[in-house]
Amino acid sequence: QVQLVESGGGLVQPGGSLRLSCAASGGIFFINAMGWYRQAPGKQRGLVAVIPSSGSTNYADSVKGRFTISRDNAKNTVYLQMNSLKPEDTAVYYCNANIYIPTRVASYDYWGQGTQVTVSS
Repeated sequence: QVQLVESGGGLVQPGGSLRLSCAASGGIFFINAMGWYRQAPGKQRGLVAVIPSSGSTNYADSVKGRFTISRDNAKNTVYLQMNSLKPEDTAVYYCNANIYIPTRVASYDYWGQGTQVTVSS
């Protein structure tokens, strides 16, 4: 059973930094893209950043230059370094991974449980 476990959320002052981590486990054969999404109260969940198995990363315009996504394939882990945080970054952050399941000969999207990030003075 594939599982994504996130960590690193919390309360931070404006201008501060946080680093989110998400580790995938459970019979994983190959992970395609990994990414982070966020959902603020009263808003739809939206893309923050995505990193493919190879190739260029992609960011939401609102976080470009402040957030950096990276991954450690040996650990099946994706990270989100968040700098210069703003109150409008406050949201629940969700990890996503598109994982190839060889027994099904298909790839599926999996989600973490979410971690709260609050930016406030």
